[in-house]
Amino acid sequence: MKKIISLFILFVFTSCDFAPGSYPYSEIYEFDVSEEVLIKAVEEFKTDNPKYVLSNQERFIDGKRDKKDHWYHIWFYYPDRNKVVKSWIRGNKIAFVGIGDGMDLSNYKEINKDFSRQENKNEKEIFERLILDEINNYTPPTGAYKQEQTK
Repeated sequence: MKKIISLFILFVFTSCDFAPGSYPYSEIYEFDVSEEVLIKAVEEFKTDNPKYVLSNQERFIDGKRDKKDHWYHIWFYYPDRNKVVKSWIRGNKIAFVGIGDGMDLSNYKEINKDFSRQENKNEKEIFERLILDEINNYTPPTGAYKQEQTK
């Protein structure tokens, strides 16, 4: 009986180490650059491509929410589709989290969770082509990104 109780206590105290985290369905892409270089590349991309920027929107401000935040949040806008894309940077990784309609994020869907297989594939290809491939142009030649394996 003591063994069972000990195992249960061990499980309770270690189980949070195996939790999926805050963004378990995100599609993660890894760059061969530092977090600072990646953030700067995104900022330069947005400066040169203002159509992807959500201007005058308090709700969609890039950056960390506070000093304890682990993620540098980034928002992109697809003007031709009137879609808002949520993503983040942490370390040398950028994640595609989800996408919603218009400035109110109606019909918000998380990537790798809420789309059909084909829709999911299409959304990731659009993000890679419009955003990541372009950001890649703002990183050093050795900074090319690679997609992590989807869980």
